[in-house]
Amino acid sequence: MTEHPSHTERRSARIRRFAALVRKESYQIVRDPSSILIAFVLPLILLFLFGYGVSLDTTQTRIGLVIEQEAPLTRDLAAGFQASRYFKVTVGRDRREFEDDLVLGRVRGIVVIPTGFMADYAAGRHPSLQVLVDGSDPNTANFVQNYAQATLANWTRQRLSDGAGRPPAITAEQRFWFNPELTSRNFLVPGSIAIVMTLVGTLLTSLVVAREWERGTMEAMMATPVSAAELLAGKLLPYFLLGLTSMTLCVLLAVFLFGVPFRGSVAALYALSATFLMPALGQGLLISAATKNQFLASQLALISAFLPAFLLSGFLFEINSMPTVIQWITLIVPARYLIPSLQTVFLAGDIWPMFTRAIAVMLLIGGVFFALAARSTRKRIA
Repeated sequence: MTEHPSHTERRSARIRRFAALVRKESYQIVRDPSSILIAFVLPLILLFLFGYGVSLDTTQTRIGLVIEQEAPLTRDLAAGFQASRYFKVTVGRDRREFEDDLVLGRVRGIVVIPTGFMADYAAGRHPSLQVLVDGSDPNTANFVQNYAQATLANWTRQRLSDGAGRPPAITAEQRFWFNPELTSRNFLVPGSIAIVMTLVGTLLTSLVVAREWERGTMEAMMATPVSAAELLAGKLLPYFLLGLTSMTLCVLLAVFLFGVPFRGSVAALYALSATFLMPALGQGLLISAATKNQFLASQLALISAFLPAFLLSGFLFEINSMPTVIQWITLIVPARYLIPSLQTVFLAGDIWPMFTRAIAVMLLIGGVFFALAARSTRKRIA
């Protein structure tokens, strides 16, 4: 009479099978140079690019300053522009001196202090400047225009406070929370960590599993007593830990190398990161199961994971300014929920009502990906 294995024996066998799968995937990560490259070298490159190479801080913008009428008043105003940290000023007497420079991009704008400026100021009328900008770059053009007006307003307030006239009735004082210097690195670097985790989670997972399909080793494993759930969990656990390790390295660089403040808790950081890896790994697994080809898997991972995380997550472009249809599409992009949460952890601290909602949505998206991946990875030879 055949004896059936007990529940304890079956559970022990499952644990041994699972441990063997995890050990196999761990060895494969160590032996595969591309895994190390994607998990550690590529994140460092991206982090250095966003930390040092990419900046949204518009400072030292080159402008030409034209003083059409030399006088102490206009020279004082010109000194205000020259003292501004936002402008790198070249002074001239005629706007035609800078027209070619504006066309060729050597200066971004021309600020003209007109001949009637001193007379308007002396008569109590509102003096004005003329600002000529290159409209082919709207962001820089708006910056030059707005800061030229702000420089004029600051100069006017300074003269009034020095007793040159009646002080202004109302003065608005600006205060910026969480990032007082408006340093773009402080929100670009935390956002880039989500891009790194997308690459590690989705691209790396899709490549390594698709490689197994190409080599036939996946089919060999399907012929063993390993269940589909054990197979998926055993393959993903090492990459889950690899993603957290890569995230930890990026956070250490962000804080100690780039000087990004970290005001939240480590628990919130790892809770958000671990949750985000669920949809990232699930998407990579689904791509590999659907394509079974490394080249197709890499292309699909870049198109469906990296580009949406980069363009549709609010990392660089404001979601509210996008067309309504695109805003709806962003709702299924997991990075949309991680990037603002990471920026909040770094710059503001723990805001758990916000984090809880982000975690719930990311778990929902991850559950959908895993369900589809499990359905595609049926325990049979495809």
